[in-house]
Amino acid sequence: MTGLQPLGATGLRCHPLGFGCYRIVDGNAQHEAALRRYVAKGGNLIDTSANYGDGAAEELAGNVLAGLPRDRVIVVTKGGYIQGQNMALAKERRFPEVVEYGPGIWHCIHPEFLATQIERSCGRMQQDYIDVYLLHNPEYYLEDIAHRRSLTAADHDEFYGRIREAFRFLEQMVADGVIGWYGVSSNNFGQPAVSTGGSCTTATSVARCWHEAESISPDHHFRVVQLPLNLYEHGGALEPNNAGQTLLDFCAGKGIGVLANRPLNAFQNNQLIRLADWGTPGAPPPGLEQLRELLEPLTRLEGAFELAMGQPISLATEETMSELFLRVVPQVHTLSHWQQAAPHHIVEPIQAWLLEARQRHGQDPVFEAWLEQFVARINPLFEAVQRQIAARQQSLSDGIRSRLLDAGYPPATRSLSQMALHVLTSLKGLSCVLVGMRRNEYVEDAMSVAALGPVDGLSILGKFSSRSTLSS
Repeated sequence: MTGLQPLGATGLRCHPLGFGCYRIVDGNAQHEAALRRYVAKGGNLIDTSANYGDGAAEELAGNVLAGLPRDRVIVVTKGGYIQGQNMALAKERRFPEVVEYGPGIWHCIHPEFLATQIERSCGRMQQDYIDVYLLHNPEYYLEDIAHRRSLTAADHDEFYGRIREAFRFLEQMVADGVIGWYGVSSNNFGQPAVSTGGSCTTATSVARCWHEAESISPDHHFRVVQLPLNLYEHGGALEPNNAGQTLLDFCAGKGIGVLANRPLNAFQNNQLIRLADWGTPGAPPPGLEQLRELLEPLTRLEGAFELAMGQPISLATEETMSELFLRVVPQVHTLSHWQQAAPHHIVEPIQAWLLEARQRHGQDPVFEAWLEQFVARINPLFEAVQRQIAARQQSLSDGIRSRLLDAGYPPATRSLSQMALHVLTSLKGLSCVLVGMRRNEYVEDAMSVAALGPVDGLSILGKFSSRSTLSS
């Protein structure tokens, strides 16, 4: 395969874009088709975790891997979360050093727990060997303490002591031929090492992780880290939090491969910013007239019901279904708002009317014929309305695109997601950008970035960062 690049000093060579398995589940034909498409287009790094889909992501990966030569794909998985099946296991086994972070979410990187996770991950993926195994967000230990009191240097010493013992266990797994390399995936790698007041933060230091690995053996296999990195969460590229070096610079000097996750889902000020187009760039947002056009088939279907059954459709809100959509949808401004509002304000009233209609009309063949048409049209209608609501957010994407151009990204006819990925794949020291590609069209959009020549990613990211700070 051409276009591959080193994954640090592991000897592995990876595609610049990896397949991120968060929200991927076994049994979903669309997800499986997307993963197979990714591999067919030359992709060779699959990143998953024991807690993605409570193991279902690893199972899907295993189904795809079963038909491939083992050296065709680099398999990265992670362990540490105690949820779902692992919660039942933890309550039965009572592992040491469990962080009971909150209801339904515990965490542990103790060797006794990690041993069960590696065994289960291998089973789900139908593999006897994992290329890279990562401790998954071990900073839960620090964050749990930070909820109760200020962190101290002693807390950090204990934290890295736990990482050291996890590394010691993982070295044994390497010696046993179960894993090839290991590392840490942390959401906090990009944070400042100390707060503005000089106190300890929940940041994870790759330099200290390296020190712990060195204390075990000069020939250790700590060679991969993973962190969020995108246009807004840029600490890994810009924050000098490792003895004056950024994470990317430190890792480049030590031969540590760097995987970036969440490249298109940024968090800023506790808000999710989607770095992708919602509709056609520059197009005006759809309004009431476009909504009426979408609802026209439903309106005709409601008229057909009234003619056939001799009575109009009237929901508990004293509206037709079309009138309900026309009242509720204009009040919804974002896709997340729609996903919260639709079940209660639209789905429930329609379901209540359908239940009552079934009871009233029984096995009437005329009603059954009408109902068959209704069921065939209502789900596509919901999907179309959702797309229209999403298109209203395109102005946000257009603003991000303009800011990217102002920061030095060369003018080009590309999707916003391609532009955002292109900046990251151009960063020196970044081995692979992990993208959620749950559909074939997402695979096509993302993988085309690999053919683009590099831009000055670091400069663009720095300038975009300064403009984002001013605009916020």
